[in-house]
This record gives sequence, structure tokens and C-alpha cells, in this order.
Amino acid sequence: MNREDIKTIVTLPIVILIGIGIAFAGSQYNISQIMGLPLFAFCVALAFVIQWLVFIPSFLFQTEKLFDITGSITYISVTLIAVVLNPKVDARSLILMIMVIIWAGRLGTFLVRRIHKAGKDQRFDDIKPHFFRFLNTWTLQGLWVTFTLAAALVVFTTPLKKDLSWFAYIGILIWLVGFTFESVADLQKNRFRAKPENKGKFIHTGLWSISRHPNYFGEIVIWIGVAVIALPVLRGWQWITLISPVFVALLLIKISGIPKLEQYADKKWGGQEDYEDYTKKTPVLVPKIISYSKNIIPE
Repeated sequence: MNREDIKTIVTLPIVILIGIGIAFAGSQYNISQIMGLPLFAFCVALAFVIQWLVFIPSFLFQTEKLFDITGSITYISVTLIAVVLNPKVDARSLILMIMVIIWAGRLGTFLVRRIHKAGKDQRFDDIKPHFFRFLNTWTLQGLWVTFTLAAALVVFTTPLKKDLSWFAYIGILIWLVGFTFESVADLQKNRFRAKPENKGKFIHTGLWSISRHPNYFGEIVIWIGVAVIALPVLRGWQWITLISPVFVALLLIKISGIPKLEQYADKKWGGQEDYEDYTKKTPVLVPKIISYSKNIIPE
């Protein structure tokens, strides 16, 4: 057992303990009990269990092709179960349920098509052969679902119901902006890559002309919108669930998203005059709306 495996084995229980902590905080004031657990905690447990169940065949057949679709299915499954099992369902719950299902369905479809076209996800090449490293990756996805869905999950499981207010309307507007950014950015990048003449080039048109990572910007804004909608019903320890958009932002900005993609891009296109000019003039994340590009709607 090498050093990396030992590190993974140590990390695994920590990830699970963090999930338990979120489950405890979000379960405050829960009345509904499922299999002896508060509904919120049951949903958190379900998010992890789904990952572990799919991990088994994925490890045996050494494939990562089920990873992304499992994440999307987990979001949708946990959301639907939370709403169905809560005897008190209101407009806020239904709105967030629709938002989560639309977001997870679109992103899941996009990711499945991407890996089907590519044939593999190179991020998993060095992870798949190692049991604990691969297991840890699936466990982290369970924590990802828990963190990002936490604020919405409180709404789905709490007995406290309030009429919609300006929090809900502002949150819906924020979510729509984020969803539009993420969806359009992904679509534009797919169309760019589909053209043979763009092979080996980097995209700098459309939304990508005002942000180097407009899809990540949209993702962060989506979960800010969800958190704003959830705000009126949060109480006590449930306020911890506002970590949702913060977690998404930190992960994408500092850990697994932007840093790796920027490193890859610098290695591939660094030194090219057009790429260097692009990185100097285009923000990493937050779009430069003031300097609206003439290429915002590419041909």
C-alpha cells in the first residue's frame, strides 16, 4: 500500500463524517422519520448509498462511464423522494424540485453525451485500478450532492411552510441567469468542437469571449439562486446548509474546476499570441459585461 492509498483511506472516513454533520444540521426540526432517520438525514444517506452501489460494478468492470449519470440520477432521486415523503409540500418545494430536476437532467445528458463521444474520461485513468482511490471518488460525489443540494433539501423536508415572497422571486431570477449561462456556454463549446476547422483550437467566441469559464459562472449562480429561495425557511443549525453555493464556488474556483483547466490550457496553448491576448483581456470567471464582445453570438 503506497502513500496515496493511505491518504485516501484516511480521507474516506473524514468525508463520511462531514456528510453526517450536514445530515445532523439539516435534520433539525424534521418531523418525518424514514427507517428511523429524520427525512433530511435519510436523503443524505441515500445520496451516499447510491454512489457506493454503482461503484461496485464500475470497479469490477473498470469503467467511469456511469459516474456522471449517477450523479445526476442521485440529485433527481433524492429530490423526488424528499418531496414525496414529506407530508407537507408547498409552492417553494415544487419550484425547487422543478429547478433541480431540470438542471440535473440537462447536465447529466450533456455529460453522458460528452463521455460517449470521447470514449473515456482521462481524469480516472490513474484512479480506476485502485479500490480505495476509486471508492473515495464516488464517496466525494455523494458529499458533492449533499453539499450542493443541502439548502434545497431543507425546503423539501421541513414542516415549516411560508408563502412565497421576494426572496423566491429574486432567487428564481438568479437561477434563470445561471442556468442560461451554463446551458448556452456548454452548447456553444459543443458546436465549436464539432467543426473540423476548430480542431486543436480554443474557444473564445460567444459567452467564452466575456469569460474563460462561463459554464462554471453559471453553475455557481444557479446554487446562489437556490439558496436565496430557501432562506425564509432556514432555522437553527439549518443555516449551515447555506454552505451550498460557497462549496460549489470553492470547488470550481480553487480545487477541481478552473485550476486544472487553466493548467491544461496554458500547457496546450501557452505562448501563442492569440491565446495570451485572450487570457489578458478575458476574466477567468465573472463575465466582463461592460466590454460586451461583438462575438457574443457566434455564427
